[in-house]
Amino acid sequence: MLLLILDQALKIWIKTHLQLHESIEITPWFYLYFTENPGMAFGIEVIGKLFLTLFRIVAVGFIGYFLYKLVKEQYKFGFIACVSLVLAGALGNIFDSVFYGVVFDHSFGQVATFMPEGGGYGEWLHGKVVDMFYFPLIDTILPDWVPVWGGEHFVFFRPIFNLADSAICVGVFLLLIFYRHTLTVSLSKDEEKH
Repeated sequence: MLLLILDQALKIWIKTHLQLHESIEITPWFYLYFTENPGMAFGIEVIGKLFLTLFRIVAVGFIGYFLYKLVKEQYKFGFIACVSLVLAGALGNIFDSVFYGVVFDHSFGQVATFMPEGGGYGEWLHGKVVDMFYFPLIDTILPDWVPVWGGEHFVFFRPIFNLADSAICVGVFLLLIFYRHTLTVSLSKDEEKH
């Protein structure tokens, strides 16, 4: 719950204090850079926004049910915490998709207003996810001797993400590293019951 509150508080602050593509330099390798993501990870838009939002809601329902069963069956705290991270992160991004189009106006060339008189920039279930963490750890021009990309601008790490994305990635990473067997056993138990 705390993660979800922090995620939304940061997103609302970014949305109501920065214009789209405006940034604040924290260090030379860490920026708060306001961007909006209309689709999935890294801005990929393969399917329609409404379908994507509804798919996310259904997926979160399954994760929530799975988490409920884990708690009820008294699985290890660490395993439950990892699944909780994934659930909280998914809920944070769903919240943006469901509500932000209605409760904020656009951020193009202006700072967005919360609950604008004329309505938001979109409809229910059509909001854009707010992203803000940008870590250009290496920002350079590649040497000419590098095949294909020599002389081109290179940035590592280019993706811009949010706290919810981080929670999902950390939760999944920890599940795969420390709880792969537990995850497999719990999922196979669930299949046997059906």
